[in-house]
Amino acid sequence: MPSRALKTLYSMFSGITLRWIGISLAVGVFSGLAAVFFFTGVEFLKFVFIHKFAGLTLPAPAGEEIFHGVAGAYRPWLIPIMTTAVGLLTGWLVARYIPGSVGNGTDGTDSMIRAFHHGEGKIPFKVGLIKGLTAILTIATGGSAGREGPISQMGATIGSFISDRFHLTTKERRILLLAGAAGGLGAIFRAPLGGALTAIEVIYKEDFESEAVLPAVISSVIAYSLFSLFFGTTPIFGIPTFQFTNALELPFYVLLAFFCSFVGWFYIRTFEFIKFNVFEKINLKVGLIWTLGLGGLCMGLLGMAFPQLLTGGYGWLELAIKGELAISIMFAILIGKTLATAVTIGSGMSGGMFAPALFVGGMSGGLVGAIAHKYFPATVTQPGGYVLVGMAAFFAGVANAPIGPMIMVCELTQGYGLLAPLMLASVVCIVLGKKTSLYENQVENKFESPAHIEDMTINVLENLSVKDFYRPGRVTTLEEGTTLKALTDIIVGTNELYFPIKNHEGEITGILGMKDVRQVLYETCLFDLIVVRELAGKPVTLVPTDDLYTALMKFVDTNYGQIPVVHPKEPNTILGLLNREDVFGAYKNAISAIPK
Repeated sequence: MPSRALKTLYSMFSGITLRWIGISLAVGVFSGLAAVFFFTGVEFLKFVFIHKFAGLTLPAPAGEEIFHGVAGAYRPWLIPIMTTAVGLLTGWLVARYIPGSVGNGTDGTDSMIRAFHHGEGKIPFKVGLIKGLTAILTIATGGSAGREGPISQMGATIGSFISDRFHLTTKERRILLLAGAAGGLGAIFRAPLGGALTAIEVIYKEDFESEAVLPAVISSVIAYSLFSLFFGTTPIFGIPTFQFTNALELPFYVLLAFFCSFVGWFYIRTFEFIKFNVFEKINLKVGLIWTLGLGGLCMGLLGMAFPQLLTGGYGWLELAIKGELAISIMFAILIGKTLATAVTIGSGMSGGMFAPALFVGGMSGGLVGAIAHKYFPATVTQPGGYVLVGMAAFFAGVANAPIGPMIMVCELTQGYGLLAPLMLASVVCIVLGKKTSLYENQVENKFESPAHIEDMTINVLENLSVKDFYRPGRVTTLEEGTTLKALTDIIVGTNELYFPIKNHEGEITGILGMKDVRQVLYETCLFDLIVVRELAGKPVTLVPTDDLYTALMKFVDTNYGQIPVVHPKEPNTILGLLNREDVFGAYKNAISAIPK
């Protein structure tokens, strides 16, 4: 019995599953190490540049304050100098070494999405390296950008790199691309399940990559565990426990969803306007390097005047959750963060839109929660919970990712006390924000992705009818008693290769192909002894209204090269023949017409 059980376990986890587990573990390890390096680099350089050089003391969330020291002399004028320098450096590195990465999407996450759909899952290693290093500098000097976009691109680069080393297929490379992104997100957010789910659903608006679930979860768990060895398992935010207990609060959460949808529309439209109508036109006139330098300068000036806009801003989110920010401050931060992020990322500097989106969503929730608590204190007793719900609902709406962000917030709060309002607000935001998307390269579903072009075979052929592709006309039929000698005379007078066989009652009883008579065709001694009924295969027919997928399955089942098409109401009346080559030709033309 023990040996049988061991064999059963081995059969369950052997082969492709065991192989995927091993490769996913490797992706998780390297993605976790990349997250450790990235997080350390951002926090250390931010401490040096902003705290020591510029003399600014920004609030940090409880789980991320890892460097401590006395602030330097107050020199806020250094902020625009540093951000401008980083913009110029980023522009030079990108123009010099990775010019092909320009215009590939909103941020690192969007570039990963583009690589999945249109780049066969390939991200050149130097792209991930340069984007990661320049993102560290952008965030550390005060750029309004997040860590999540760059780390998801770095993790995806690692997945692509490992797949090439193992000589995996294009499909497998795409799966490891997502596994790497999941590892980076799960580690940097300290939310392994939320990171994995976000990575596999953010690439579509109405779908998710089911085949990547196992590798993404494994990679995310391993990366998170490795990250925790260095920085512990403490959540990012040090906040009280929130619990949804009053059903009368639900209308306020619906109101929050409507407000988040409006702010999401404003957030995306502001970004698109500044990126395409401002910086893209400047780029055409002065070039990439000076455009990024100008973007850095504008961001630095905004940050110098309004320090709440600098870097990711999770410290300010924690204060909002605790109820320590005034309504006017939250509103000003919401508008300013939208503008600062659009300037930073829209100009082309490295960084992610993920964290700023959570920031803006959180402030949106904070505004609704604070106002609702002010006028309905007996019903809205925990306004800080609205900040957390706003974070998830806002990102769900702008990124069309309902599950990952919701689970991520639950992991951040280490509880499911807000699950009901999270679900309600996220659904409403997604419905209201259906026509907007933060990521330019998102597609609706698998059938609109070149990554799943092979999966469209059935869908394409089901939309094509036999009536449009069969060849009508007279078809040579044989009687069951036709001898081999008579058959040779018939073959000489026709170009057909397959012949329907009918009995004396006119019913189709079989199909005779030339391959069936090849072995006996020259056995003259058998000419009068063998009849076609003894050589024919099983009867198969089609009607004009059948789709080509039905026809393809019949060709596969019989290995015939031609199948007779009969009248729908008279199954023994043959209208013509459908050739197997015509089905393949129709499929090829349909696939070629699909936009790549």
